[in-house]
Amino acid sequence: MVDPFTAKTSHDHEKQQSREVIAPVEAADPNLDDEADLLEDDSPYPEVRSAVANTDDPDMPCATLRAWFVGLIWAIIIPGLDQFFFFRYPSVTITGIVAQLISFPIMRLWARFMPQVKIFGMSLNPGPFSIKEHVIITIMANVGSGSAYATDIIAVQRVFYHQDPPFGYSWLLVMSTQLIGFSIGGIARRFLVQPPSMIWPANLVTCTLFNTLHSQQYAGIGTRGGISRELFFLYVFIGSFCWYFAPGYLFGALSYFNWICWIVPDNVVINQLFGTASGLGMSILTFDWAQITFIGSPLATPWWAEANIAASVVFFFWILTPILYYTNTWYSHYMPISSTGSFDNTGNAYNVTRILTPEATFDHEKYEKYSPLFLSTTFALSYGLSFASVTATITHTILYYRKQIWTQARRSMSEQPDIHARLMSRYPQVPEWWYVVIFAAMFVFGVVTIEVWNTQMPVWAFVLALCIAFFYILPIGIIQAVTNQQVGLNVITELIIGYALPGKPIAMMMFKTWGYITMSQALLFTSDFKLGHYMKVPPRPMFACQVIATAVAGTVQLAVQSWVFTNIPDICTKHQKDGFSCPSTTVFGTASIIWGVIGPARQFSGGQIFNGLLWFFLIGAAVPCISYMVQRRYPHSFLKYINWPVIFTGTGLIPPATPSNYVTWCVVGFIFNFIIRRRHFSWWTKYNYVMSAGLDSGLAISTIIIFFCLQFPDNGNIGINSIQAWWGNNVYKTTADWNGIPLKQLAPGQTFGPSSW
Repeated sequence: MVDPFTAKTSHDHEKQQSREVIAPVEAADPNLDDEADLLEDDSPYPEVRSAVANTDDPDMPCATLRAWFVGLIWAIIIPGLDQFFFFRYPSVTITGIVAQLISFPIMRLWARFMPQVKIFGMSLNPGPFSIKEHVIITIMANVGSGSAYATDIIAVQRVFYHQDPPFGYSWLLVMSTQLIGFSIGGIARRFLVQPPSMIWPANLVTCTLFNTLHSQQYAGIGTRGGISRELFFLYVFIGSFCWYFAPGYLFGALSYFNWICWIVPDNVVINQLFGTASGLGMSILTFDWAQITFIGSPLATPWWAEANIAASVVFFFWILTPILYYTNTWYSHYMPISSTGSFDNTGNAYNVTRILTPEATFDHEKYEKYSPLFLSTTFALSYGLSFASVTATITHTILYYRKQIWTQARRSMSEQPDIHARLMSRYPQVPEWWYVVIFAAMFVFGVVTIEVWNTQMPVWAFVLALCIAFFYILPIGIIQAVTNQQVGLNVITELIIGYALPGKPIAMMMFKTWGYITMSQALLFTSDFKLGHYMKVPPRPMFACQVIATAVAGTVQLAVQSWVFTNIPDICTKHQKDGFSCPSTTVFGTASIIWGVIGPARQFSGGQIFNGLLWFFLIGAAVPCISYMVQRRYPHSFLKYINWPVIFTGTGLIPPATPSNYVTWCVVGFIFNFIIRRRHFSWWTKYNYVMSAGLDSGLAISTIIIFFCLQFPDNGNIGINSIQAWWGNNVYKTTADWNGIPLKQLAPGQTFGPSSW
């Protein structure tokens, strides 16, 4: 075991550099308490101290044969399940936490009963199951959680453009988009992994659970008494598992808790303001943890970041959205106030096939005969906020982090100051040529995909997309590492390619994916490296397990997607009986119409319907400058907590999320990360992240059992005349909110909007 004092002694010459990095660089660190001491043998951040051990045992088994075997099994199961649930709302993303929990008893049994023999020179049972093996298994499970972004391209081609892409094209596309970002992530590690201020809050939940399961003792846990973390986790897990049967199956109205709408189901205005399906969520409450965590765990995000998002919801969606909607801005009266879809001038869903050539490109003559495209108010406003977030991110990073970036750029990997970096310095780093090989191979995969199949995308566009991702990884990565919120590049990439290659939806979707997901995957890679940094896992096994597990996961997800579209009836229809309405695919497909088919020139240029949204680019660039200057004048005011990129991008999942998802998320965050953290800090330190892990785990397991035992068998007819038919599972479906009724409805044959377009 490496003692932190030993590590400190061998690195005395780094003490002064430690103070340089931890101290404020240009503006106060919102995650660092004003009275915090600069700790040389532990993190100055209480969140990190409560979750991460400051010791290491370099002889502990890590990348063992059994860890690889079990990790690959999870890299098949979890991506397959997540791809299956991806098309459902509310979707449930089964993260690595499930693998983390189930693997623990399995591997303990393995260590006890498996014979100690060797295969290919590697021991089948190297002894007690170690925490580092556990990290390797969890990371392999986690890299494939969610849905590979490029699979949405395949889904949209099936649903919107009635194409059937071949497997070779799909596989090369998914591999290239998922893995090429890993090569860029290697460059960002010195900026986003080593500095102690880059805390990556979501990783702290995972670290807490690791230390809880393995009974790790460390200084950060404090001296609070009470039940153990292990027992607390068990209670929360069982409670979460049992409770989800209520909103998830027995009493669906607890999930869509638009109780005011039940009283006046036909009052359109009330349903628009208080609704939870197509309304603004002013009902506030939901009793469904799946609805709350649809945008991530509120227990893992610092309250100051959640407060920024809460302010964004109130101003943009509870004040500005009603003003825009009820003044009929963008002809909004004829559409729901919030929707994931697009509309034509009759108020019906936009039929993109009516404006396409047989080659799936834009037909201007058909477009003039059909209709311009219209969006709901929240959907249109979300584009404006995305525009603002892109420029605000650049401005904010330059103003607040320019000195820190320059300092890190001048330092080598071995000169990082805090205890965790010093303990990790004994392990060899990943050679640079490994990253080069990944980049070259995936670049070739991308070029082959573009050139062999009819994608309508030139290679220069592929290169441009990668340049955009490379440019933004550092500013966006810093914001995510500090706030747990990621600024998306999907909209800015759509805008660029929409002007560069108008009328080509497949090329637009591919450009967006390479531009956005390359950056996102690079940050996933970096986040996992931070997890390994916290848990003292050597970098080289970390790299290898991520790459291999990602390749396996992408292949599995393509197979599952093919099965889903073949076997689930009415999939991707608005009210599919089991909830498989494909909200994310609908948003993705709508974007392909806006930016790829019709093009931004016909939507956002001068004289077009949504031209005013372009002002958000200027607003996003300007407001960080204003708040920065005021903060310099009043350095100890609350202004240090204002983060404009988070304000603009924090609600970026609307749609397919609704304001109601965010409202309850913010309420839970306020209770635990502000009130309890401030008044009962020792309880929060010991139990907060354990509670998040327990709630997420119980929900995931409960969702799997409900679907495969109660909803999927017998074609969904179990309880069709009893539990499925009772009031509690249908009252919310009889409201104007659920049915997305607009303020004004047109008579058959009537149209709205401009007379020419």
